[in-house]
Amino acid sequence: MKRSRRFRLQMTITLLVCLVVAVVLLSVYLMFSIEVSGHTRQAVEQRALAIARTVAYTPLVQDALDGQGDRAAVQTYAEQVRTSNDVEFVVVMNMQGLRLSHPDPAQIGKHFRGGDEVDALHGEETVSIADGSLGRSIRAFEPIRDAAGQQVGAVAVGVSIGSLTTAINENKWILYWGILLGGCLGTAGAILLARKIKKLMFGMEPEQIARLLEERSAMLQSAKEGILSVDRQSVITLTNAEAYRLLGGGGGREDNERRFREFLRQLQMDKVLGGEPLKDVEIEINGYTLLVNVEPVMVGGQTEGAIATFRDMTEISMLMKRLSGISLYAEALRAQTHEFMNRLHIMMGLLHMKQYERLEDYLKSIVPSMQLEAGNVLQQVKDPVVAGFLIGKLSRARELGVRMQLRDDGVLLEAADPQVAHELVTIVGNLLENALEASRQAEEPAILLAFDYRDGILEITVSDTGQGIEPEVAARMYEQGYSTKGQDRGVGLYLVRRSLGTLGGSIEVVRPASGGTQFTIHIPYSIKRGD
Repeated sequence: MKRSRRFRLQMTITLLVCLVVAVVLLSVYLMFSIEVSGHTRQAVEQRALAIARTVAYTPLVQDALDGQGDRAAVQTYAEQVRTSNDVEFVVVMNMQGLRLSHPDPAQIGKHFRGGDEVDALHGEETVSIADGSLGRSIRAFEPIRDAAGQQVGAVAVGVSIGSLTTAINENKWILYWGILLGGCLGTAGAILLARKIKKLMFGMEPEQIARLLEERSAMLQSAKEGILSVDRQSVITLTNAEAYRLLGGGGGREDNERRFREFLRQLQMDKVLGGEPLKDVEIEINGYTLLVNVEPVMVGGQTEGAIATFRDMTEISMLMKRLSGISLYAEALRAQTHEFMNRLHIMMGLLHMKQYERLEDYLKSIVPSMQLEAGNVLQQVKDPVVAGFLIGKLSRARELGVRMQLRDDGVLLEAADPQVAHELVTIVGNLLENALEASRQAEEPAILLAFDYRDGILEITVSDTGQGIEPEVAARMYEQGYSTKGQDRGVGLYLVRRSLGTLGGSIEVVRPASGGTQFTIHIPYSIKRGD
């Protein structure tokens, strides 16, 4: 465990950067060391040649080699030059290579050692490295000529290799200081860089990030909802398998891209990127009805993109339709139960007071009316599901004090598809519920419901005596969540519009001259044939 912690990301980055800096500094050191050594040696050689030229053009030396001067004075002059210029030796020789001067007077008169003086005695200016009586040195040779230009000897100026090495090392100190400064700056930079990267990665190690990404990918791909994210330019950055299934549909690449672009267009992603989320929006695409939620992605107070989650609404839609129908059934049954309990209480009261004659009269008055009402409904509405629902709605209308009438010149035959009955309950039930609320505000609250079947088309008319619908409300009343009655409303007409879409029907709303509102619906309708 300790070993695994020894080389964490911060330490690894620091070591790698330090290693790179060290390699770079070493390379720089080698290149500059070679350059410094070359320049230092060249400077020493040029200095030695300059001294040799000075001695070669000195008249005292020229006259001594020409036989007209004092040869002993050459030794004195050469030593003065050597000591004042801090060189290893200044040796003047004749054409036979015999020394006229030397730091060791005992070597005067002896032959010059090294063998590299030959070229100089033949009139060439040369520089060489050779071993002599004073050890290994760099030697600069310059021919000596008399006034007539005839060569009479040569002068050799030598700088010991040790002196050259010392000069090179002295010049290298700037390299050492540069490398030390570069190493310190590189190490500090490596530490700061490692800390910055560690901070950007939220203090996590690479293996932790890899594991987190694997878990995130697995969660996204296993999610039952489609997930799609975009950046601030609306470029898709992430999709999971469910999103690809719902939007892509397994088509070609161009078809898939077209569907994704169409999906983003319907989402009005520019508004979401402006900071406005979308909640529970239904979109029809690729044969699916999708329930979509889109949220902007905020980073540091700025919108950096958006993420959309969506799922197939097919099963949910069917469940919502059934629940809507069931709720309408339940409301109708509740009204019937409430009306029955009220009448039962009246009968119990009359019975308790022993008003038997009044009880008999009351029963004679209500039983025929109930039988007549139920009989009228069953006579005109042949579908038992819709008939039972309407009987309950009639009780609900009486409870609210609204006169509800089923027009007697129309008949609703039973549909060939039982599912159509549930859609009719959703359509008629929500329209009647809206009519009940609207009519309660009228002086004479009343609702008229009519069915008319002709040539395979079922026409349903629901009219009320309310205040009517304003044009601006009519333009948006089918939108999900839109309502003038307060929050958590605006579902009924939306469900009506969706059920009509399922059945392939249409809806029309008008405001009659007599007042109120009239909805007219046309639905392709196949009736059930007899056995």
